[in-house]
Amino acid sequence: MDTLIQQLINGMMLGSIYGLIALGYTMVYGILRIINFAHGDILMVGALTTLSGITLLSQWFPGMNLLVQLTLALLAAMVVCALLAMAVERFAYRRLRNAPRLAPLISGIGISVLLQTVAMLIWSRNPLMFPQILPMDPIAITAGSAEHPPAIITVTGIVTLAVTFLVMLGLWLLVEYSRLGRGMRAVAENPQVASLMGVSPNRIITLTFAIGGAFAPLAGVMMASNYGSASFSMGFLPGIKAFTAAVLGGIGNIRGAMLGGILLGLIEALGAGYLGDLTGGAFSSNYQDILAFIVLILVLVFRPAGLLGERVAQRA
Repeated sequence: MDTLIQQLINGMMLGSIYGLIALGYTMVYGILRIINFAHGDILMVGALTTLSGITLLSQWFPGMNLLVQLTLALLAAMVVCALLAMAVERFAYRRLRNAPRLAPLISGIGISVLLQTVAMLIWSRNPLMFPQILPMDPIAITAGSAEHPPAIITVTGIVTLAVTFLVMLGLWLLVEYSRLGRGMRAVAENPQVASLMGVSPNRIITLTFAIGGAFAPLAGVMMASNYGSASFSMGFLPGIKAFTAAVLGGIGNIRGAMLGGILLGLIEALGAGYLGDLTGGAFSSNYQDILAFIVLILVLVFRPAGLLGERVAQRA
């Protein structure tokens, strides 16, 4: 039972990160009907920019509190990634809005490779150690025993879950009740009619990219904090898995992105914990990554709209 609880905790933490990344995919798709495959690499730029910011602040202000350093560096990274996402929209997608679906897909993949290459040149190809700002001391959830250690969680894990929930709630409120959110829904339904009603589709689309880009560093910092390192390639695989989570929950739906992320995280964690036993040792926990793609195939075959898929006009 302790093992099951531990894997559920791990799955919630991992799934919350997937869900946070998936929000960027789902917001863009809800308006443009394109998949921004560069989003995972914007996450990577955010994490590495935060790391550089912490390094510079520690050199300039040696006595500054580490948590303050992280906060200031993260805010700077959010600005950088918002501007980067706006640039990606302007130069990689704007001229391809009416092009065949394959064109923006290829453009996004090209931007992804470009960002990884530039990041490798700036920060090197080797993984960089990310400082542990928050305590990593384990907090026991269950009593445990001599044979079975207790299920644990860390302060970093608790903060990850809390921040993800707050971001999801804030974005949902933004889309549902703000003037910008009404503009997003109008452009998602019909850009031409929205422009006749005084809504600028270009402005709304640019702001949507900026919001998705601004929150990407949060997911990047959460990943780097939990794993203790950051690298130029850290965003690719989580980005693909987050896309899977968005499809699972219903791409274009904010609540669906979070639901899909949590479910995918739980599937991976439970697979890592029990895959070896269920297959008689044929597959170990190292094969947990294939579960995300198995889920993607099953969803596309049996429920292409996802769990919370809605008609286009209702998507966020």
